[in-house]
Amino acid sequence: MKKLILTLLSMSLIFTTVSCQRQPEKYKASFLILFNTVTEVMAVTDTEEEFMEFAEFIRDTLNEYHQLYDKYNLYEGVNNIKTINDSAGIAPVKVDQKIIDMLLFSKEMYEMTDGKVNIALGSVLEIWHDYRNEGIDDPLNAKLPPMEELVAANAYTDINMVIIDEDNSTVYLPDEHMSLDVGAIAKGYATEMVVKEAVNKGYNNFLLSVGGNTRAMGLKGEKDDLWNVGIQNPDKSSHIPTIYTLSITDMSLVASGNYERYYTVDGKIYHHIIDPNTLMPADYFTAVSILTQDSGIADALSTAIYNLPYEEGLKLIEEFEGTEALWIFPNGERKFSESFMDYILEE
Repeated sequence: MKKLILTLLSMSLIFTTVSCQRQPEKYKASFLILFNTVTEVMAVTDTEEEFMEFAEFIRDTLNEYHQLYDKYNLYEGVNNIKTINDSAGIAPVKVDQKIIDMLLFSKEMYEMTDGKVNIALGSVLEIWHDYRNEGIDDPLNAKLPPMEELVAANAYTDINMVIIDEDNSTVYLPDEHMSLDVGAIAKGYATEMVVKEAVNKGYNNFLLSVGGNTRAMGLKGEKDDLWNVGIQNPDKSSHIPTIYTLSITDMSLVASGNYERYYTVDGKIYHHIIDPNTLMPADYFTAVSILTQDSGIADALSTAIYNLPYEEGLKLIEEFEGTEALWIFPNGERKFSESFMDYILEE
């Protein structure tokens, strides 16, 4: 079992008040490991002690979801996604309600995106994962997975074959070749659930960023300012790290792109976002961003529209109320949904 080292990297005061009377202040903390990324949290609290309690709550709650949704590691006393995959074709696995709820949500998103987000695609994604890792370790001998191998694995990706027994709280994959991969949904879904739990505990003004999933709640100061969040430039050769800054509250910003997990074969980049129809990395865009309230929906939609031509993606976005999107094409062109630019902070 891989032991998590939950290290609170920084608890630094962002600004202090100048008056004698103490006012709420903004604090920031970062910690590693969870969902294989860096998590950052900012909050406006009356005291540093209150912020420390809040940050520890976020860390501990997010860690619970991380362990449940992990497909690579086992944890003592926890049945998780890896447990389900390891038991494929053998027996149902009794799981926490948080797994049941996430899988049911994933099935809903599968239907709403016409199959462009499929958590049952694990058998295909495992092949790409292995070839990508080998290509990163040995770039000169990097290869693409044979299409016949991908097609054979795709025979075991029917999401309707995932058996969820809500009464007994079990999940079962009836074929040993089946595998769940919740990477397109779990991080955003967990972020949203953690935010809801924080609000229920009385925390109302904070910003939570879990990798590329950012969730703003409330306001950031005594002036009732909105939270400012940036959109990363997918062009790594550029000296400009952020292409837009958005001003938001009670919303989520989630981005997907070809600039993080990828490898190169014969001079061409192959990233990790696989189109369930072609079984290949989609190449319509270099990056897309979704702006909507629910981080789980945003996460799923960012994958879905990345796998769709612009016109089809725009049509899908318009089906979700209060949802906006940005598309960045390989040639650098940018297109926006109807009201996306309303959130861009003027320089």
